[in-house]
Amino acid sequence: MSPSAPSRRDALIGAAALGLAPGVARAAVYPSRRPPLAKRKFVSASVEATLARVKAEIADPELAWMFENCLPNTLDTTVETGEVDGKPDTFVITGDIEAMWPRDSSAQVQPYLALARNDPALRRMIAGLIHRQARCILIDPYANAFLRDPKAMTNLGWAQHDLTDMKPGVAERKWELDSLCYPIRLAYGYQQATGDLSAFDDQWIAAMGRVIETMRVQQRKDGPGPYHFQRADEVPTESLMLGGYGAPTRKIGLIHAMFRPSDDACTYPLFVPANWFAVVSLRQLATLCAVVPGAAALAPQARALADEVEAALRQHAVMTHADGPQTWAYEIDGFGNRLFMDDANAPSLLSLPYLGACANDDPLYLATRARVLSAADPYFFHGRAGEGTGGPHEGLRMVWPLGITIRALTSSSDAEILACLRMLKTTHAGTGFIHESFDQDDPAKFTRPWFAWANGLFGELILKLYAERPQLLARA
Repeated sequence: MSPSAPSRRDALIGAAALGLAPGVARAAVYPSRRPPLAKRKFVSASVEATLARVKAEIADPELAWMFENCLPNTLDTTVETGEVDGKPDTFVITGDIEAMWPRDSSAQVQPYLALARNDPALRRMIAGLIHRQARCILIDPYANAFLRDPKAMTNLGWAQHDLTDMKPGVAERKWELDSLCYPIRLAYGYQQATGDLSAFDDQWIAAMGRVIETMRVQQRKDGPGPYHFQRADEVPTESLMLGGYGAPTRKIGLIHAMFRPSDDACTYPLFVPANWFAVVSLRQLATLCAVVPGAAALAPQARALADEVEAALRQHAVMTHADGPQTWAYEIDGFGNRLFMDDANAPSLLSLPYLGACANDDPLYLATRARVLSAADPYFFHGRAGEGTGGPHEGLRMVWPLGITIRALTSSSDAEILACLRMLKTTHAGTGFIHESFDQDDPAKFTRPWFAWANGLFGELILKLYAERPQLLARA
């Protein structure tokens, strides 16, 4: 996932730019890569205590150093807090792009949810993000990125001439179904972790009503709906065919998604991982609305849509391969055409258990996983530096650490998890941070030195291992 932009495609950083010779490891002493305390955007006492506690249990000093750099990276560098109409307001940029993606911002604070109950400042910061995301959805539920100033027009050079209905406050307007799922996941996780309902005001309820309405419209049962998008760009995946409405589909109850979480255009608009994510999110929304005052009417609407989408997935989204096995498809069009591949950005096929769509030992998922992590997936890359899923966004040979981390988060094998940890440790090119992608044979060739989602997800993995498999941190 992550924002699509020319500046990212041109952001390959070599070892020389880091002052490192290719292939030379850092010295045994690992100085902190965090900003000085006075320059950190947000400081959480509970996160700092967790860092100290967990780091002490990680046997490998380099892995411990990476954890210390990565877990607080969102708080250190991307968070801006304030107040709007007397309520907390939090704007979270992705890192090296000065805009907020609902997906990234939700994922970036995900590792902190479990700490928020007993940390009032952290709880207020996350509540402020929930408020901000609700306002963003009400500005435009089809946008994938937003500006800090809701009255400003986009300052992203690649988005300024897009043929779509741009609105003030919108940074980019690529319709991605997961852009509406992630804020639900955040809101549900926040309420489950803290018991706090104060963030779920009338504005949030209105935004959730808009979410359900938009998903219903994008089933496209009564026409294509209002969304269209075209961009003049040499990269085909930056625009949509057929007047900006995307490839034709048969209307089977699935929700259309014009772009993937990588911000690349879908080949077939019925994007299976995002529809599974919608099923999970809508059921979480129904549960949440049952306890939020004034939101009860949304619960049956959310539950009914989730049931319809799940039934359509089970009927239409399973594919049988020529060599025998059945798996989930990545995208379909409803006419019988099915695409098998995976992209490292979540939602992905690999991430289905992580998002709550199935158990990690579900037989159909295991068959899908085995195929994703093999040469049968055109975007699974294997080289001297490492292996993992990538995607068309940064091109062939480029392994995405997001995919490696998701692989570890969804694995039940100690050996596989350890292998993922070792790949992550040996491919950061001496920076101490997780990057967007790296060349399969040379980790010194990587994209995005400041990518907070990837850093946060790595921190989330270490916290999960600390809670569930601490023996692996003693061996990694």
